[in-house]
Amino acid sequence: MRKTILMTAVATAALALAGCQSKEADAVEDNAEAQADVIDNMADNATNEATEDALENKADAVENAGEAKADAIDEAK
Repeated sequence: MRKTILMTAVATAALALAGCQSKEADAVEDNAEAQADVIDNMADNATNEATEDALENKADAVENAGEAKADAIDEAK
C-alpha cells in the first residue's frame, strides 16, 4: 500500500515535469508507466506478500528504466 502511494506521488511529479520533455521521451515514459501499472495491479492481486513485494519491485524497476530512457532521449537532443 505504501508503495502505491509513493508511485502516485512520483507519477504526479512526473506529470508536472512532462511539459519539459520531448514528445518521444514523453511517449517512452508513458509506456513504461502503463507497464508498471499493469505489474502493480498484478501485485495487488498476489496471493502472498513475497510475490507482492517482488512484483512491486519489478514495477518500480520498469518505471525507473522508462524514466532513464526518456531522460537519455532528451539529453541526446
